[in-house]
Amino acid sequence: MNDTLLLVGHGSRRPGSNDEIETFVELWRQRHPDWNIELCFIELAEVLLDTGLDRAAAYGQRVMVVPLILNTASHVKRDIPAAIAAARQRHPTLEFACAPPLGLGREIFNIVVRRLRELMRDMAMPDPRTTGIILLGRGSSDPSANGDMARLARWVYESGDHDLVDIAFTDVAYPRLESVVQRQVRLGMSQILIQPIYLFTGVLIDRIGEQVTRLRHAYPQVSFALGSYFGHDPDLLALLDIRATTAMSDQALLDCDGCTLRQAAQTEHGHHHSHHHGHHHDHGVAQNHDHDHDHSQHAFASSPDSTPGANPPHHP
Repeated sequence: MNDTLLLVGHGSRRPGSNDEIETFVELWRQRHPDWNIELCFIELAEVLLDTGLDRAAAYGQRVMVVPLILNTASHVKRDIPAAIAAARQRHPTLEFACAPPLGLGREIFNIVVRRLRELMRDMAMPDPRTTGIILLGRGSSDPSANGDMARLARWVYESGDHDLVDIAFTDVAYPRLESVVQRQVRLGMSQILIQPIYLFTGVLIDRIGEQVTRLRHAYPQVSFALGSYFGHDPDLLALLDIRATTAMSDQALLDCDGCTLRQAAQTEHGHHHSHHHGHHHDHGVAQNHDHDHDHSQHAFASSPDSTPGANPPHHP
């Protein structure tokens, strides 16, 4: 194979979190022993993007970047394309391309539905109409990324019999977990399933555990079930197979490594992007940062009775 696949994780300051990603990548290497697979991180790790791109450039004729990221926010729109552009300057004889991130599409939806069914079984199958669901994401200052969470929640709602399927965010965006739980309790939920929409462990996963502990004390009349992040889920490895194989066959690439995505991001921040293309871009996918940023804007701000992702009861 002439391609080198460079997986790009986010990186974490939590001890062991990056090791977990490295173990995941090793499992993926075992599925494809003939592939050249490298790993780097965007930040908070030893091997960062520039170094990873240079290492990958030492093999084959093309470097295919595959973001281990759930959404198309700032890292996919700006950081990765900028690093690829710089790598092209350093390695002018090589080809660099970028696959779409993992996304919050139907593959992730299937993982989420399976996890929620497992949580229901763990709770001895309570009535879904009195069992609320909260999909808990990291949150982004990019409205489209948060919108993908809302779409995922709608899919979950339409796939089952739960009266309430809400979204909440751990950081940056609103509503937060505590306010959504308060709303669901007020609307009569006796059980609440909380499913993190995170790839791997990290500081924010620890924070979620602490929040749920507090909620159990605050609402002793409610049974809470907390799901796990996706981790080494076999379906996640299968999704990575799809992203890599379609990208290597040129069936699904980020055109111009996200130039339209960068244009949209720069427009949001008051910048102008001047180069034009005659082709069409269609990106519709959602990240989990593992650290805190200081953002002055929030993608959602909702009243207690209008939580994004919430749905009205759908029984008579």
